[in-house]
Amino acid sequence: MSRLHDPFRRGQLAIAALFLSLGFQYATWAARIPAIKSDLGLSAAEVGVLLMAAGVGAAVSFPAVAWLMRRMGSRRLSLLSQLGLALLLLALAAAPNYPVALLVMCADGVLVGCLNVAMNAQGAALEARHERNTMARLHAVFSAGSLLAALLASGMTAATGSVAAHFGVAVALLVALGATARTGLLDDATTPDGAAPGATDPAAAEAPGDPEPARRRWTLPSRLTLWMCCAMVFGTVAEGAMNDWSALYLKDIAKASAELAPLGIAVVSGMMVVARLFADGWRSRFGDGRVVLIGSAVAAAGLAAALVSGGVAPALAGFACMGLGIAAVTPCVYAAAARQGSDALTLVAAMGTTGLLAGPPLIGFIAGASSLAWGMGAVAASAGAVALCGTRIRWTAPAAPVARSEATPA
Repeated sequence: MSRLHDPFRRGQLAIAALFLSLGFQYATWAARIPAIKSDLGLSAAEVGVLLMAAGVGAAVSFPAVAWLMRRMGSRRLSLLSQLGLALLLLALAAAPNYPVALLVMCADGVLVGCLNVAMNAQGAALEARHERNTMARLHAVFSAGSLLAALLASGMTAATGSVAAHFGVAVALLVALGATARTGLLDDATTPDGAAPGATDPAAAEAPGDPEPARRRWTLPSRLTLWMCCAMVFGTVAEGAMNDWSALYLKDIAKASAELAPLGIAVVSGMMVVARLFADGWRSRFGDGRVVLIGSAVAAAGLAAALVSGGVAPALAGFACMGLGIAAVTPCVYAAAARQGSDALTLVAAMGTTGLLAGPPLIGFIAGASSLAWGMGAVAASAGAVALCGTRIRWTAPAAPVARSEATPA
């Protein structure tokens, strides 16, 4: 069968466009934080508050995301939130003052929460429907989006200092990606609430004598789900902080040039792309638990050694270790959460979004109280915490490799 007519490949391409969009949009504004900081005259602490606004938006969006998933389905919610994130770039570029920028970033956090849950629900449903592993590769596309955004930011910074011009080009690319995703996403009619078919979902079970069996009810998360949430939060704190603070670290601490500073994001994202392309093979050979444990340890040790050494080259090497080691954490945790049902997936995804957006401002507060070097030390500690949380999760057998369609899902 032609790849263009293969339902799995068609769905994979559409969902990948969503992952690419989220990574691209996020890294686009993150790479221009130095310019936004200068244009609005912000201190390091104020930058931290600005980033915290996105985290607050993501945190408070959790009940709304669960409701929207039921009302709209993962397909429609993902398309609308992807378009909204594109338009918010223009709003951020046009923000006349700090309060308006705070409102824009809060709205960004809400829409990131919506898209993150919806697109991962689509990915989990695709894996379950076709019994083929693709989650790690989808997350590789997210990292590719961050890499593409970093390279575009570096080129636009060299060509023009206008943030508006840069974000205008980015919006055009995001609109094109949204059009690509629209035609191939999975039908929510066959995957209710975005849950993977066949997933265990106690909240969805019909109780005897239930007068409203079609209405799903939330239950308290299990201890396993809570450990997944912790692992996801620490992992995304580390991932998000590298995107948000690597450029400033290179510029202010390592004394890199303005053209070289955005390449910190490129190094992290590039290594994450490479690692996630091979992550499915690692999971099949070593198991999810060992991949998470070893990877997070490499990330923590590599970044810590770079901070102690100082300089541009050690910093880039440490960033590479972080990207390589932390890359497989989120795909493994998302896959494990999807097997627990849509409630667990929604909660874990929401915690991941919160960590991704709320973690970097916490690093900013640490940097404001001491220095950015200590803030990045906290990032290394977060990566180490992932390993601790991973030991408390009962990892199931890895999913079938992407090349095998006949394997039975775990």
